[in-house]
Amino acid sequence: VGEIAKMAQNVVLFLLWLSGRSLAGFPNQINIGGLFMRSTVQEHSAFRFAVQLYNTNQNTTEKPFHLNYNVDNLESSNSFSVTHAFCSQFSRGVYAIFGFYDKKSMNTLTSFCGALHTSFVTPSYPTDNEVQFVIQMRPALRGAVLSLLSHYKWQKFVYLYDTDRGFSILQAIMESAVTNSWQVTARSVGSITDAAEFKRIIEEMDRRQEKRYVIDCEVDRINTILEQVVSLGKNTRGYHYILSNLGFSNVSLDKVFLGGANISGFQIVSPENPIVQQFLQRWERLDEREFPEAKNTPLKYTSALTHDAILVIAEAFRYLRRQRVDVSRRGGAGDCLANPAVPWSQGIDIERALKMVQVQGMTGNIQFDSYGRRSNYTIDVYEMRTGGPKKVQALTSIYSALYNSHIHLQPPYVMYKKHQMNLEGNDRYEGYCVDLAAEIAKHVGIRYKLSVVADGKYGARDPDTKTWNGMVGELVYGRADIAVAPLTITLVREEVIDFSKPFMSLGISIMIKKPQKSKPGVFSFLDPLAYEIWMCIVFAYIGVSVVLFLVSRFSPYEWNLDEQDETKDPQTPPDPPNDFGIFNSLWFSLGAFMQQGCEISPRSLSGRIVGGVWWFFTLIIISSYTANLAAFLTVERMVSPIESAEDLAKQTEIAYGTLDAGSTKEFFRRSKIAVYEKMWSYMKSAEPSVFVKTTPDGVARVRKSKGKFAFLLESTMNEYIEQRKPCDTMKVGGNLDSKGYGVATPKGSALRNAVNLAVLKLNEQGLLDKLKNKWWYDKGECGSGGGDSKVSLRRSSVLIPSVHMNKY
Repeated sequence: VGEIAKMAQNVVLFLLWLSGRSLAGFPNQINIGGLFMRSTVQEHSAFRFAVQLYNTNQNTTEKPFHLNYNVDNLESSNSFSVTHAFCSQFSRGVYAIFGFYDKKSMNTLTSFCGALHTSFVTPSYPTDNEVQFVIQMRPALRGAVLSLLSHYKWQKFVYLYDTDRGFSILQAIMESAVTNSWQVTARSVGSITDAAEFKRIIEEMDRRQEKRYVIDCEVDRINTILEQVVSLGKNTRGYHYILSNLGFSNVSLDKVFLGGANISGFQIVSPENPIVQQFLQRWERLDEREFPEAKNTPLKYTSALTHDAILVIAEAFRYLRRQRVDVSRRGGAGDCLANPAVPWSQGIDIERALKMVQVQGMTGNIQFDSYGRRSNYTIDVYEMRTGGPKKVQALTSIYSALYNSHIHLQPPYVMYKKHQMNLEGNDRYEGYCVDLAAEIAKHVGIRYKLSVVADGKYGARDPDTKTWNGMVGELVYGRADIAVAPLTITLVREEVIDFSKPFMSLGISIMIKKPQKSKPGVFSFLDPLAYEIWMCIVFAYIGVSVVLFLVSRFSPYEWNLDEQDETKDPQTPPDPPNDFGIFNSLWFSLGAFMQQGCEISPRSLSGRIVGGVWWFFTLIIISSYTANLAAFLTVERMVSPIESAEDLAKQTEIAYGTLDAGSTKEFFRRSKIAVYEKMWSYMKSAEPSVFVKTTPDGVARVRKSKGKFAFLLESTMNEYIEQRKPCDTMKVGGNLDSKGYGVATPKGSALRNAVNLAVLKLNEQGLLDKLKNKWWYDKGECGSGGGDSKVSLRRSSVLIPSVHMNKY
């Protein structure tokens, strides 16, 4: 028993040693920095309270480490102060920084983050540029504002904006104004500090009969503008104000609403959210001496974003710990002003983990795209009613954004229109995928912009760098929101992107050059029937003739003398009394077979039975021959040297290959079937290379090879090219596999489910089949038979019977 206890103790110690060893590279203390401006008092309190909530969590699974923070105040007007604050945080060895920026400090902070690989999590307004190491907690409002303007059908309005918040909404409104013929008057109010100046602008707009306003400012500035609206009496019925801000409930609206004006806006914090309710219960019990503006001041939406930022940071480091990523800092943190800059080696891992976070917070679903911008979020639309602000609609990021849809130029999926130089935008393209994208957008309710993939590839992973190219790479690295193209659904692609249900089923097929039509030979008249049948006919002909001869010999009815023979001289022997000698029997059978008859016929019952059976036999044979002969004369046959993949694999005269980057090449590379392994071994070692860059290159190689090259490609493309002039290619054999094309979206995209349902609905409606018939066969150039075959007989077909006739 003692030995067993000792052994168990050793096992436990060994397991503890292993667990400690596996997590030894992950620190128990995570230091984060905080950069706050003087005006962000409540946000600072929310930051400290969120860290406290995490550290006091009793669940060790959710709290495997402790969060520490270091805070610096930020003077955005002083660039030296901004630099000093950031370098102060960096020198302390923080793993990530939470903070605010404005127009003056944004470039400095983002430049430091990119150079030093330090992630910066911020609830400030989203940047227009694509910057690295910046995680933006605040969703973009551009799509939501445009959706609300379209909903209200405004044609004329005033847009008041704060330049500190960027120009993204202004640019979007001006672009839409051109498309929708809007009359927009834009005024910048970001630099105005005097309330009288706001009053002057409103009076000027009133003289222009303007009664609709979009106010794109922070809450404090909106309140200042609305105070002037009330003082001028511009809050009466007929006026409508849209507040382009995520804190509708933070704005003082009572006085404006009392006059009868309509007020609409957006809210990111839903009071119905259980996380919000739990937070507010604790928030309202806090001591304001320790947490200023926590108890008696309404919660700002930026404070809610601050709370969610701590959730994101904690979740990212939990993920890194689970993945056993060593993020511990060794040695000094370095000098942030060093030249050249020395980036932190673990910074990329932390940034990647932050972007992969998906949690539920006070602002709903929190998720990011590859550029660190919020995605898959929901914004509530509010209107001021008698009982206070009331939610009237929920806008998701799906319906409020302009999506970048990538396409691949390949007929018949996507093609340029003939006069595309005179067209703009999506109108430049046509094809199966263009029509499919329009139908999906109609069902999902999104706006999209078509863009051609830069490198012209579908997507494959480089075995050395592990990076993706083509359309898959565009989705993986965030340069596209959706790909509508003949993109094959495969396992390796499904690991990095999401696919919808297949909109088209297909398989790998073989394309060869159409063989030359064979000319008829001298004995081509024998082709309608097999040679075995001709041999049987010959034997039957001889057999029937012999039987008829024997029957006529044994039957007395065939032995009759003519009257002329009876009157002859008795001394002269009569002619043979039987007409069916062996030669006459052969002649009778031949005449019946040729449907011509002869001057003699059997008299006996047995002879007539033999003749009738032979006539019936010849009737069937001649009818069958005539039918087959007509088909042979009107349809020219082609002899294909290849009929299957097995034929390709067992020969070396005809080369064969695939696209250089795509699922077909990947299929052969991964296949464990002997035939396909043999084909892959040949393809990868063939000289010159049998891989082509594009499908048109592969088709051109087939056409120029004089039958010495076979191209392996998807069956749908093979069928399409077979219907295009010069009609000199053909598909041979069956499909080598079975797969499907799907609409692709980035991993975790909110579009996936909506697109999936749209594809299923289009399939049930039969629209997918209609689109394929439209672009494959209705617009085909070779006819159903392919090539230049005609129903009329050719001279060479009629020549053969003439040759045989002339012999006689």
